[in-house]
Amino acid sequence: MKKFPRIIVGLLFIVVAGFGILQFVHFDYGYVPAEDKIVSYQSNKRNSYDLWGEHITDDQAKEIKKTEEGRQKLSAKNGAIEIDEDLLELGRKTFYEETFGNEYFFTDVLGVLDGPFTLGNITKAILALKGEGTSNLRVELAEDITLGDKTFKKGEKIDTGIDVAKGSHVPLGMPVSVGDGRVRVGVSCAACHATVDPGTKRIIEGAPNQDFDVGLLLAMGTNSTAFFTHTDVENIKQYMAEKTRTVTNTEGKAEALPDIHQLEKAVDDNFVNWPKGSVDSTIDLESNPAQIPDSFTLKDHPYGWSGFSMAGPFKGLSVFSHNVHSQNTDSLSQAEISEPILGIDKEVYYGTILQNAANPDFRYDPSTEGKPSEFFKKIDPTPNAVGINELVVNPNYLKVSLAVPDGVIVSSPGYNFNEQINGAAAWQNTIQPPKPKKKFNQDTVKAGREVFEKANCISCHAGKELSNHKIISVKTIKTEPSRAKALKNTERIFGEALYYSPDTPVPLPKDPTILKVPTDHLDPEQIKLAFGHGDSPGGYKVPSIIGLYWTAPYLHDGGVSIGPDLHKDIGVPGTLRKGILPDPANSIRAMVDKEIREKVVRENKKDAGLKKTHITGEGHEYWVDETTGFTKVEQDSLIEYLLSVYKIEDKEE
Repeated sequence: MKKFPRIIVGLLFIVVAGFGILQFVHFDYGYVPAEDKIVSYQSNKRNSYDLWGEHITDDQAKEIKKTEEGRQKLSAKNGAIEIDEDLLELGRKTFYEETFGNEYFFTDVLGVLDGPFTLGNITKAILALKGEGTSNLRVELAEDITLGDKTFKKGEKIDTGIDVAKGSHVPLGMPVSVGDGRVRVGVSCAACHATVDPGTKRIIEGAPNQDFDVGLLLAMGTNSTAFFTHTDVENIKQYMAEKTRTVTNTEGKAEALPDIHQLEKAVDDNFVNWPKGSVDSTIDLESNPAQIPDSFTLKDHPYGWSGFSMAGPFKGLSVFSHNVHSQNTDSLSQAEISEPILGIDKEVYYGTILQNAANPDFRYDPSTEGKPSEFFKKIDPTPNAVGINELVVNPNYLKVSLAVPDGVIVSSPGYNFNEQINGAAAWQNTIQPPKPKKKFNQDTVKAGREVFEKANCISCHAGKELSNHKIISVKTIKTEPSRAKALKNTERIFGEALYYSPDTPVPLPKDPTILKVPTDHLDPEQIKLAFGHGDSPGGYKVPSIIGLYWTAPYLHDGGVSIGPDLHKDIGVPGTLRKGILPDPANSIRAMVDKEIREKVVRENKKDAGLKKTHITGEGHEYWVDETTGFTKVEQDSLIEYLLSVYKIEDKEE
């Protein structure tokens, strides 16, 4: 990316937006913070190797390489990835800057800047900060809009949860590009998985952006229908009353497209129900957003809410990122498998997403164009890739697998296969949560650890990583079950786990080296739980509890949330719905205190929007309170212990 002084970038936004000179300007800009802009963290940077999730230190590698057999073992042709400073630097750059082209989806297709949420007003809000930064950019709306039962007025300022670091003049994790007559905004990992500390305005790398209002911003796009598969629009046929707008489907038959305005309203009405700090990352036609996870990923495998990312490089962490840059930021990437996964013909799928695209050049008109898939090929900025992002297909596409659960792998031309994501995975594993701001009494912390063991929390949150790395059935954990089954339909096209060797260039050559990803070591029952395959009800992974101080609210649905006032700020309605951030100590208390949790669940269930999005705060009923024989003092000490843990003591592996 070309680098410009940040204030110039901010001013340039206003100039190009206000005076219509976009056709003469071409640049890209993404903010990567300097060291003094970051809250300090424990680092684990060292040269090493990853071999299908096996971590091999530099000293171990030197011994292994003394034989020809060992050199072959640690070669790229065998799947080995060398972790050095260059890869880590690429990983950090990827985390902050790389969109893989998703700015086309969000800007040209979804129209995130074409509604009341405009570039000019974003820039105006940032410049009003005068360089001081914010953890919640408040942006004035450019026009009225009604979403669900709420009307937002022109001139009203909305809380976006967008972060701006002190001294920066662009949003964190939202790179901007200008070209061919349009300003485009994309999303990098940092938008969700880093945040600005409200006090110092420095960046906490890896912490979830607790108040990022993804649902509201998507709803304000002019074609939020482009994300319809992430909502509760289970059957788009109910919006196909108008039979005059038809496409020729893959069987050569005429099939209607859904009514643009009716479907858009249904999607918008659903998006505004998503709580701040959550996002639905699967195309299962159910609205079941999960809390944005942290990126304190070291030894927190398997990855994903259900643990579905368990195979491949870095114990599945690279696989988890594929989902982010396909289903999460490019619905078009799933068009070729929309029939088996969703029961929607791919031509109808393409047509539904593109018929109201924000950019007229991307807008499909069934009366003048041919098949939607043919139209897409003509306007696709990445014509050699599936979807609109920079993606390559897995070796046995149209299948999906443990290594490629959505069929595609994000890789930019000019890099090796999966190189950027492997770099991001390696870099994320070097960061650990910052030391909590709170001071702890060490005697209380020690007593809390004893309560932790006495209450048998260590049966799941075990070892130095405080996780047994298992997936627990929803029948056991009893949390809201919807998301546990989000990947169930992948069973219809599940195949062998294959990958290209990490030294394969992109675009792929004619005969790339194809490797079988090791999966024999994985428990078949755990796989069934992760994907909800067969007769499995699905399950949720046991997360590490390292860094709880930075990651409230709790549970996969983020439903266990209490603010600073334990008696008033109850549940999602009493916290995030009101712009109040959850307090980690009070929210942990709600995790372990039966009476308080019942209040949280009650308040959540009163909110009709939360019901529609499957957020309750139920489950994980492991109480440390009077009902199980523990005193208030013991509960207090347990909470102190849980808040105090912020690093893995042994960092050698």
